[in-house]
Amino acid sequence: MTFPSAFENLNVVAQRPLMSPSNLHDVVPASLRASETVSSARLTVANILKGQDPRLMVVVGPCSIHDIAAAHEYAQRLKALALELADQLFIVMRVYFEKPRTTVGWKGLINDPQMNDSFCIEDGLQMARQLLVDMNDMGLPCGTEALDPITPQYLGDSKTAPMAAWTWP
Repeated sequence: MTFPSAFENLNVVAQRPLMSPSNLHDVVPASLRASETVSSARLTVANILKGQDPRLMVVVGPCSIHDIAAAHEYAQRLKALALELADQLFIVMRVYFEKPRTTVGWKGLINDPQMNDSFCIEDGLQMARQLLVDMNDMGLPCGTEALDPITPQYLGDSKTAPMAAWTWP
């Protein structure tokens, strides 16, 4: 059934293509330290899951990131704790940028970074990638959740390792 054009895109105000993932990687490049953190964390997680590392892996963090400054402060405190307990625990910061179960209201940093329904997704992707690079730069591994097949291409880095230790499907 074909509907008349008057019914198409009734709620679309404008269309603007997003920058490509490789352009975002150029704008927010992964540092060598960040890439090393991710690679090392992935190996550690695999070893823990295989029983080759006796530590307990702990994934800890907020439901979703909405305040970049607060996320940096939390990461610094968590990194200090991770160093203190490194012989017993392997701590990974949970860093969610989208709200998977929210049907009404704010959809997360990637979708609405200014929290005002402006939906500047390109800005949200850039903020999210920069935060992951920053946290991995400080040596803190991160785990995130990808809600669609496009987001990991922006947050990950095809030249080195993705910025999160892993993503949950």
